[in-house]
This record gives sequence, structure tokens and C-alpha cells, in this order.
Amino acid sequence: MSIERRIVVAGVANLCTAAVTGTIDLAGPRQRCESRNMVTGVSGVGANLAVTLRRLGSRVDLCTLVGQDVPGQAIRAGLEQEGLYGRGCVDTPSSPLAVCLVSEEGHQLTSTYLDRLNDALYPTKVFRDLVRGADLAVLTNVGFARPLIAHAHNAGVPIAVDVHRIADIDQPGQRAWLHSADVLFSSHERLPCSPRQWIKEVFETYPGCLIAGVGRGAEGAMVGTRDGLLISARTRPPRPPANTVGAGDTLFGSFLHGWLAAGNPAQALHDAVLHASWFVGELFPNTGRLDSCELGELARTHPVHLVVDRW
Repeated sequence: MSIERRIVVAGVANLCTAAVTGTIDLAGPRQRCESRNMVTGVSGVGANLAVTLRRLGSRVDLCTLVGQDVPGQAIRAGLEQEGLYGRGCVDTPSSPLAVCLVSEEGHQLTSTYLDRLNDALYPTKVFRDLVRGADLAVLTNVGFARPLIAHAHNAGVPIAVDVHRIADIDQPGQRAWLHSADVLFSSHERLPCSPRQWIKEVFETYPGCLIAGVGRGAEGAMVGTRDGLLISARTRPPRPPANTVGAGDTLFGSFLHGWLAAGNPAQALHDAVLHASWFVGELFPNTGRLDSCELGELARTHPVHLVVDRW
């Protein structure tokens, strides 16, 4: 029987517009891009992770900065709808924004506007109050989360981090997160070596890391544990892919939920890869997430290839 865990997530919640585009005319007197479909809502790494975790059944406290502007009103409404607007959502002057364009051929272009958010300070007392007694702190690599690392450590709470498209095992801008993570995920896209070798180097470089994972896009994902276990999982998307933006957040959040709930990294990776493969069938980067019952139903009809090895 799984146990409900409480997770604190610190990260961005933005207002995102996603659109399917037709041809882009750059030769005419006016450059234009005709859209076939368009949707706007709350996204951002912090919001994506929080929504994933809460839909699956984790208790989530989201620590984020929400603008006192028109986009901020929409962000608040979206977070309230997900049951995530709480004490950790703190006012800031302006809201982060994002645009995601997806061509009919499947090409993607994303742009984010954080304005002064990376230089903003999150109130540490709010975070200290929320992280006390939590089972896990998920600290995204946005600037305002950096000072919160020490407070999570002082509270004795394990830290999970996704450093995304990293290319250096000791990347200067990521050092604070790399040195602090008990669970460390990354993307395969810019790694200087194979995912297996990267996982080995993570454990050799960061003795406090217990679990290292790599998202591998269409090839699924790989997770290693400090005691030498190496797990790989992949599956075909259950429906035609529409947009892969946010899939890594779905993978990471789903793995954390499953690992905390049952302590089985193989089952957690199985479910995380399945969930991410379903998620890419949605246009908008924060819809299409499943609850635990829906994910269980999908697992009964859609196979995941799982391999357990040693790194």
C-alpha cells in the first residue's frame, strides 16, 4: 500500500501560449505565422511538476512568485483550479511568460520571458515553514530557488533536482544544485557521454547523490541507484505526439511520486516513462497529465520495455 507523501516544489509558474503553426512567411512585406490551433494556460517547470505530483496523489506545496499584473490573475486562477494556490504562492511585480510554437511537421520553438524573476528573492521564512516536516523538496534551477537549498538541508529534507540540458558534470551555473541533490535528473540532449557513463560519473563526483536519472526522449529514460542498480525503460507513445515541451517535467515528477510512495525505482521509472509518453500527445505543456487510476489503466493496456542491469 502506498503512503501519501508531502512534497515542496520551488519553481516558476508562468502564463504560456502554445500554438500549432502553418507556414511561416518570411519573404513577404509582413512576416507572419498562421496558427491552426492556440491555447493559453499555466505552465513553467515549477507548475508542471506540482501539477504532475498532485494529480498522482502526492500532497504538494508550491513555492513560486506570481505577478501582480493581468497575466498574474490568470496564473492564480489556473493554480487555484489545480488546488495549488496556497501559502507558498507569493506576490511579485510582474509575471513570467512563455510561448511555444509547434509546426505541422512537428518542429518546436519555445521562448520564455522571466523579466526580473531570476534576480528576485523568495521569502525564506515562507519556505522554511513549508519545508519543515516535508518528505522531499524539489528545487528547480531558477535563480530564486538557489538560496532555498540551504534551508532544505537545515530542515533535514532530501532534495530532488532536474538540471535539464546539462553538458558538464561540474557546470558552474548548476553547482549549488549538483552538490545538494539526493535525486538528480538531467536530459540526454547535451551530455558529453552515454547516459550510463553519465550516471556513473554523477555518483563518482557527488557522494551525496542517491539516485541519478537521464531522460532520453523517444528512447525513454534510465535511472541508476548508488548501490549499482541501472534501470532502463522505454515505450511507444500511446497516441500521436503533438508537443514534447514539458515531457521531462512529467517524467521527473512521476518518478518522484512513485519512488516516494513505494520505494521501488524500477516501478517508478516504468510509470514515469509511460506517463511521459502519454503526455506528449497534448498540444499544451500542462494538460494531458493522468491521475494514478488513469495511469494504472493505461499500464494494463500499453506495454513498457523495462531492463534491469548494473552500471
